[in-house]
Amino acid sequence: MSKDLATQLIEQLRAAGVQRIYGIVGDSLNPIVDAVRKTGGTVQGGIDWIHVRHEEAAAFAASAEAQLTGKLAVCAGSCGPGNLHLINGLYDANRTGAPVLAIASHIPSQQIGSGFFQETHPDRLFSECSVYSELISTAAQAPRVMHCAIQHAVGFRGVAVVTPPGDIAGLEAVAESPQQTAYTPGRLSPDPHSVQLLADAINAVDKVAIFAGAGVQGGHDEVIQLAEAIGAPIGHSLRGKDFIQYDNPYDIGMTGLLGYGAAAEGINDADLLILLGTDFPYDQFLPRTRTAQVDRAAEKLGRRTDVYGDVLLTVAALIPLVKRKKNTRFLDQMLKKHDRLMNKAVGAYTRRADKLVPIHPEYAASLLDQVASRDAIFTADTWMCNVWTARYINPLGTRRLIGSYLHGSMANALPQAIGAQLAYPGRQVVSVSGDGGLVDAARRNGHRRSPPAAAEHRSVQQLHAGHGQAGDARRWAARLRCRRTRHQLCRGRHGHGFSRRQGHRPCRH
Repeated sequence: MSKDLATQLIEQLRAAGVQRIYGIVGDSLNPIVDAVRKTGGTVQGGIDWIHVRHEEAAAFAASAEAQLTGKLAVCAGSCGPGNLHLINGLYDANRTGAPVLAIASHIPSQQIGSGFFQETHPDRLFSECSVYSELISTAAQAPRVMHCAIQHAVGFRGVAVVTPPGDIAGLEAVAESPQQTAYTPGRLSPDPHSVQLLADAINAVDKVAIFAGAGVQGGHDEVIQLAEAIGAPIGHSLRGKDFIQYDNPYDIGMTGLLGYGAAAEGINDADLLILLGTDFPYDQFLPRTRTAQVDRAAEKLGRRTDVYGDVLLTVAALIPLVKRKKNTRFLDQMLKKHDRLMNKAVGAYTRRADKLVPIHPEYAASLLDQVASRDAIFTADTWMCNVWTARYINPLGTRRLIGSYLHGSMANALPQAIGAQLAYPGRQVVSVSGDGGLVDAARRNGHRRSPPAAAEHRSVQQLHAGHGQAGDARRWAARLRCRRTRHQLCRGRHGHGFSRRQGHRPCRH
């Protein structure tokens, strides 16, 4: 039985394990949307269409799903302005290393190059924010392009963009689809000579500090073991927080624009700083001391004493080569200073704060940490929401905290929360949104109305750092325990406190 090309492309996505596509229906996208409809949705083993009201939200939602699951996620936009709206979220996904495939439909193929209504060139536009971007020109070419897009997104951990003109997508399929095989990422073993050079550098100095990024994922215990052997305090980046801060007796916080604790002083006073799984772009926050870097991204190496390889395998190979440092004075000093700073500076905002009107936002964040589920997923808007979640949310090794950490976009938290909740319907998801983020979300979604996806999955919690009346944070925090309602907490009139949104009834679940 014959089938149209759009159906064939959607079958390829199903074979790749895709369960949902985020997007907005549009005329040039109609064959794709109809092919999704024919699958019957996930209840029938097919693909769900997740309707959003702005394509940027679709890209952020897909990015969050891909980041949290590690699997391919898909978004879609119609020709011209439709898919152009995807670009901000796709930039974020690509920089974060999220395997996302975007279907950017095009104007009728015979009109390309004529200045037609809504004409853009998606295959060129998205080239800077993707690892693969290709125009589908014929029905015979299409299945191979889709296959390549899937493999690039999953293999290179980035964005792949497929651009099918609407008329091409409606043609009859004429070529077989390449066989979809499971992709299992390999590990990158370091060169033994490079590991020995790093061990020699560690053994030659008295004071060593570790700064860990997202690349330490999966290597928590080995990094802790290394730190214990060489008496090294461990600072971390914001993206590394999830993977190294928990169960870590050597933690000294973060450095950088959102820094706290003793991390800045700890890495500045070290004789050798080891960067594990992070390139940390802020030179002004790095010491003028000898620095070594372990990373599997070869393009980020060559500026320091470097080891090319996975953090886990490199650290495991390094531990037997380093000499245990008997003098732990440097480590002890940094831990004592970190404890003092956390209690004096960071902790000061949360002590006796329940009597303040309006209350400190830091106090609200600390309450959020206390009442949220042990496996909660947090999404945070850029800037102050990042500061509060970075300082007061404890990852526990079971929670996740994501945001627009490398791209720095605003209004990312709410659409990311939608993607997270759809990917994990049984987990609590908390969106820590700034006033600008929610205003932008309201603009996209029709004033005070919630996005359609959020309306269907009401366990998404919204913590709103905006403007409002003073109120009771403890009462709000108790409500957060309920997964079946959504509540918001708002910043005070003068921008330095939180309060409960008017009109929210007490939770009775």
